[in-house]
Amino acid sequence: MEDDRYRDGRSDFLRGAKDIAKVAKKQVGKKVGRGVDRVADEYSRRSYKRFEEEDDDEDYGERGDAGYYRNDSGADEEAHSDSTEGHDEEEEIYEGEYQGIPRAPGKGPAPEPETYRDLAVAEGERRKDQEELAEQYETILQECGHGRFQWSLYFCLGLALMADGVEIFVVGFVLPFAEKDMCLSEPNKGMLGLIVYLGMMVGAFLWGGLADRIGRRQTLLISLSINSVFAFFSSFVQGYSSFLLCRLLSGVGIGGSIPIVFSYYSEFLAQEKRGEHLSWLCMFWMIGGIYASAMAWAIIPHYGWSFQMGSAYQFHSWRVFVLVCAFPAVAAISALTTMPESPRFYLENGKHDEAWMILKQVHDTNMRAKGYPERVFSVTTIKTVKPRDEFVNIGDGAPWYDKWRLKLTALFHQVWENFLAVFSPQYRRTTYMMMAVWFSMSFSYYGLTVWFPDMIKYLQKQDYASRTKVFTKEKVEHMTFNFTLENQIHRQGAYFNDKFVNLKMKSMVFEDSLFEECYFEDVTSSNSFFKNCTFIATLFYNTDLFKYRLVGSRLINSTFMHNKEGCLLSDVGDDNNAYMVYFVSFLGTLAVLPGNIVSALLMDKVGRLRMLAGSSVISCFSCFLLSFGNSESAMIALLCLFGGISIASWNALDVLTVELYPSDKRTTAFGFLNALCKLAAVLGISIFTSFVGITKAVPIMFASGALAVGSFLALKLPETRGQVLK
Repeated sequence: MEDDRYRDGRSDFLRGAKDIAKVAKKQVGKKVGRGVDRVADEYSRRSYKRFEEEDDDEDYGERGDAGYYRNDSGADEEAHSDSTEGHDEEEEIYEGEYQGIPRAPGKGPAPEPETYRDLAVAEGERRKDQEELAEQYETILQECGHGRFQWSLYFCLGLALMADGVEIFVVGFVLPFAEKDMCLSEPNKGMLGLIVYLGMMVGAFLWGGLADRIGRRQTLLISLSINSVFAFFSSFVQGYSSFLLCRLLSGVGIGGSIPIVFSYYSEFLAQEKRGEHLSWLCMFWMIGGIYASAMAWAIIPHYGWSFQMGSAYQFHSWRVFVLVCAFPAVAAISALTTMPESPRFYLENGKHDEAWMILKQVHDTNMRAKGYPERVFSVTTIKTVKPRDEFVNIGDGAPWYDKWRLKLTALFHQVWENFLAVFSPQYRRTTYMMMAVWFSMSFSYYGLTVWFPDMIKYLQKQDYASRTKVFTKEKVEHMTFNFTLENQIHRQGAYFNDKFVNLKMKSMVFEDSLFEECYFEDVTSSNSFFKNCTFIATLFYNTDLFKYRLVGSRLINSTFMHNKEGCLLSDVGDDNNAYMVYFVSFLGTLAVLPGNIVSALLMDKVGRLRMLAGSSVISCFSCFLLSFGNSESAMIALLCLFGGISIASWNALDVLTVELYPSDKRTTAFGFLNALCKLAAVLGISIFTSFVGITKAVPIMFASGALAVGSFLALKLPETRGQVLK
């Protein structure tokens, strides 16, 4: 009777479970219903097995050996219970299965913590997992193919790289006009030119380290947002210190673009496409330079695009240009919000489900675009790497600021440890060699590209000075000067009862001259001085002829009234110089286009090292040719040649940096090397520009020597062509 009741009860349970499964299939979904079916079948199997074992125990007791067999049976029953407990958890419905995500390898109950685990063993297992993941990930990317998804990501990340290219040119273009509004001295102008590089140096190191810990996409969005915000503010602030701070913070934001963009994009590219398409991505840096040059040419000279509120607030056309230059970063932020995180980053941090969903999205997007929507993503499990450490949980009752402090402290230690790992014995030699190559190339390239426009300006001034008219011992009485005086020198002149009204003076010098009973009204001047002159009974009304323009001069019964507010500007022909700078920058960036195309097409055929070393050698030779350029046109042509050749070196160096380091250290290493690049740029600019007007030989010799050293060291690096992404 008891056995019959047991069987009847089990049958009732199974019928009820089957009914629940049918309802679940209709109301919730087939997968949940199938899960309930499996639970019911498993319960039936185990209950029947347990019932048979109980029957066996009763038979054993009737044979007279009850005590021993009962104990033995009890042990067996406990063992069966333990095994079925574990089996129940293994057969438990996987949470991600509701979304169609396959179970990750090792998914199930968490293993018992190993308190005394050997760290060396753990690290060895982690490296082994990373190697297995690298091979499997390459196979998965082959299945996903290269198509619409990669091209969509290409344009999104290209906008971020374009924003970096724009940032390099902004200050150089606005400087000749910003100095008028901010009364910048020569030291202040030099600091403003270098501050962007200093900000980018800090940003590259900071964001590169964070991208390996909190994700590529999230870090890039944060850095671009900082760049956009402070670029916007720099357009409106009035003071020099405020503008300097905004450009510094804007540079800090954009500093993360290069290391993150290349690392991010490389993790969606299969091995045979990686070198070529990372080189195509470099083209957006060139597009950023062209965009900045074109916008400066179109906006800055239009002084009508401005307004002012009294003398305290002025918004001139150069500020409109600064505002327009923030658009690429804003567009990049908008585009990136539609893109997913790198699945390789997720897999390196043990997030199987998120990575699988993204890779499936890549596969399905490409297959639909190619006309094969029926193809199914065949990957079911992907190797994941267990994270080294996690944030420490201090409990729910702790204050929020303690939680954030602990999280930030833990994050800082994790980033710092990751940075130190770049110099571990495994990567030390590679890192030192890459540091030398990055430094030598940056020192020469940035030093030359900034020195060159200054050299053009110097040649223009020399040509301008050669056309200076000199007047000696002239005597002028009762005359009104109401026109423009430009590029003249008047020595030992005498001016009696003359009027200088509504007069513009550009590069005018009066030496050892006498002005008696003269009248100056509404006079504006640029690079004009009165040296060792004598003023007797002379009135200066509403002029910018401040006393510091009167070098060694004597004032006898002379008066200054209502002086104009302004600055002492030393540049000559600012408008013409500005146009020349825009034109040279435009040509220089446009000349990069052929070199970029050639390097992209040959990167996977020639190899990274041959491309890097060969381009550096040819760049060294073209740099040496600059010493033979004696005219503006010749110098511009040689600079375009240098830029078009050297871009292949930069492309190869970017690809090498991505491929030489593993995924969990990639942006950290790239960010550090890019920060070193900006430091080298600051040193190169400072050294090279100090020789402007003195000699061309020293800067050219420095640049050629640095490129020669870089090409030699590049050959010592390992070739990465044909290798899977670590």
